[in-house]
Amino acid sequence: MRTPAIGRIPIRNLSPQQPENRWAAKSFVGEVVPFTATVFREGHDLIGVQLLLTDPTGLEHVHRMAPMAAGTDGWTVDAQLTSPGTWTWRIRAFTDDWQTWQHNAELKIPAGVDVDLMFTMADRLLARAGSKRIFTNARQSLKNSTLSPEGRLAAVTDPAIVTAINAKPLTSLDTVSEVLSLRVERARAAVGSWYEFFPRSEGAKKAKNGSWVSGTFRTAAKRLPGVAAMGFDVLYLPPIHPIGVTNRKGPNNTLDAGPEDPGSPWAIGATSGGHDAIHPDLGTVKDFTFFLGAARKVGLEVGIDLALQCSPDHPWVTEHPEWFTTLPDGTIAYAENPPKKYQDIYPVNFDNDPEGIRVEVLRIVEYWISLGVHIFRVDNPHTKPLAFWEWLLGVIYDRHPEVVFLAEAFTRPAMMRGLAGAGFQQSYTYFTWRNTKVELEEYFEELSRESADYFRPNLFVNTPDILTEYLQFGGRGAYKVRAALAATASPSWGVYAGYELVENVARPGSEENLDNEKYEYKQRDWAAADATGTTLAPYLTRLNLIRAAHPSLRQLRNLDVQWTDDESIIAYSKFLPARFTGSGSPDGLIIVANLDSHAVRETVVHLDLTRLGLAPDDRIHVVDLITGDTFTWGRDNYVRLDPFTQPVHILRVVYPKGN
Repeated sequence: MRTPAIGRIPIRNLSPQQPENRWAAKSFVGEVVPFTATVFREGHDLIGVQLLLTDPTGLEHVHRMAPMAAGTDGWTVDAQLTSPGTWTWRIRAFTDDWQTWQHNAELKIPAGVDVDLMFTMADRLLARAGSKRIFTNARQSLKNSTLSPEGRLAAVTDPAIVTAINAKPLTSLDTVSEVLSLRVERARAAVGSWYEFFPRSEGAKKAKNGSWVSGTFRTAAKRLPGVAAMGFDVLYLPPIHPIGVTNRKGPNNTLDAGPEDPGSPWAIGATSGGHDAIHPDLGTVKDFTFFLGAARKVGLEVGIDLALQCSPDHPWVTEHPEWFTTLPDGTIAYAENPPKKYQDIYPVNFDNDPEGIRVEVLRIVEYWISLGVHIFRVDNPHTKPLAFWEWLLGVIYDRHPEVVFLAEAFTRPAMMRGLAGAGFQQSYTYFTWRNTKVELEEYFEELSRESADYFRPNLFVNTPDILTEYLQFGGRGAYKVRAALAATASPSWGVYAGYELVENVARPGSEENLDNEKYEYKQRDWAAADATGTTLAPYLTRLNLIRAAHPSLRQLRNLDVQWTDDESIIAYSKFLPARFTGSGSPDGLIIVANLDSHAVRETVVHLDLTRLGLAPDDRIHVVDLITGDTFTWGRDNYVRLDPFTQPVHILRVVYPKGN
């Protein structure tokens, strides 16, 4: 006889899980995860559904699930994951015998149908419930002939009895789903405010003759308190390795580098070493460890770049020529991303000696880990085989579960999601190119719902390679809007140095900054910008303070798009119930942004207040966390946003005590 593939009570469409369930779904310490399943059975008997969640110590936590929308047979419950490691979970479904009896009894007994039979069934169910006084008293009430049928029914359906039975349901046809895994990583794997700077520029000096003296780790350390003061907690450094001389790029990616041009840090490798070496201009290993220590003292965690490519001068080129692609004319293929060409970089061919490459890359990563680096931003991972990343990130996770990898992969969705699924803790996104209301609404929905089981977005507002037209032509208002959106829509966001100075001049015909720091030193006078009030540092600081104060912003799955009547004003909310905030109070925020950086916009914002834990027609007090202004809001609310002053509302909902 053929064994059925489905259980007695069907349990389907379990979530969270990755597509195909090839790898475990991902979460992080403190995340509130919605667990869902489709559960149903034949007939009219009522069912109950539970989440059986087992933490890394083996302790099982039982959560009763609630029905979703009527007619969908969906069930859900939110659970907060509180420790790192591998969690497992199952769904248990059962016929709820008591709820089924109560439902039928409340229909039949008032109608005088099967009254004695219904009470006999109740007596048997209560006998199954046990010998507690509450149950024995209820059984006596059933047999009390002085009570009317309605009175006997009321006695055995008293809320106290229902609560006692629900604590240990009376069940039959118990069915348990397959076991699924959930990899819970440290909070930094998903939550952080990132800042990027080139250490060679911090403290760099230009002589009167035009020559430069590079900044060092010691001079760059002087910038760390300023970064930390803005509320950033991760500092990312572009490659810190020796830079090749052959085909070195000059200013603005030109091919005619002069003797004073430092070259692109991504052209890794010279006679002084490769991926396990530090550029001599920056200092020594001792200087680097000093820099790491200085960062820790001000609350910053340092991430470095892992760029698996080489300059023509890298030691690998002579020691392992088989690791590269040789063209028919005998030359080695350099990197291209048409129309861009990178003559100063050789890509590694991972199909030539894959085992040798794996051993070497693992050695390099573990070397930097041994020095105290636990965050790696990976350059162009989409140009390397997915199987390689699955292997490397799997080995590192097993040995060093605290390590975080950020994928810099601006490519096709399938590859971006594949990299996230295979183990990357975070990913760059298309956020920089999503600028209209419709684009942002669709993308925020995708990130917070569709791919949230495994794809963790880091919403960088700019990079050395990306200066969008929106920023080029939008002025300070555009810079405020993009920062506010990034800081509130995702648990992780980031900026590249100079953003606070509104550096918005692009090389003609490109999305890159003019005089790009990738190819030259850049001096920035932070003190002068502070003194003149031209810096956006106070605004970025305010955003990071808001993030630190509001746990709802440290979640991804709780973003709800709201509605406005204006095509250039976007609104969304974030909400975390009191049981998950740690403070005993709910945390709700409403973000409203004017995306038109050239004009004042007025509109009406329409709120679904139930998404903020409120009743549909409640009137609430809200406080603008940017300006301090207070308003009374409800379902429909007038707003006016000026891009030249304050283009964004970040509104805190003031909840009544006890809510």
